[in-house]
Amino acid sequence: MKIQESAENYLETILILSQRKPEVRSIDIVNEMHFSKPSISVAMKNLRLNGYITMNEDGHIFLTDAGRQIAEMIYERHTLLSDWLMYLGVNEKTAAEDACRIEHVISAESFAALKRHVMEQSESLNPRPKDQ
Repeated sequence: MKIQESAENYLETILILSQRKPEVRSIDIVNEMHFSKPSISVAMKNLRLNGYITMNEDGHIFLTDAGRQIAEMIYERHTLLSDWLMYLGVNEKTAAEDACRIEHVISAESFAALKRHVMEQSESLNPRPKDQ
């Protein structure tokens, strides 16, 4: 299912925050993304209505299985792309910014091929020791 780039960014941010904090609230997303409280509130409502997040009575936000799947896919793309660009000599800030744009438009097929290539290159540079 294709969702808007902004929704993917919100889901990815929730995933990253949930790895750092035991509980994620809207204010955490405001602080992380530097968006206004009303913007985050509208976005969280839309994510909830579309089944990507749930919120408990205390305002804690949780990814649903569908939301987590999208967030993990985007985060994997971001991580691999930014690491690869830095390996190629791009500075960290530019690599992160470019990865953030590319992660939303690259097809699953192209990303899988790129990932395969990066992993093969990594293995050839760091071969596993042979059993003796």
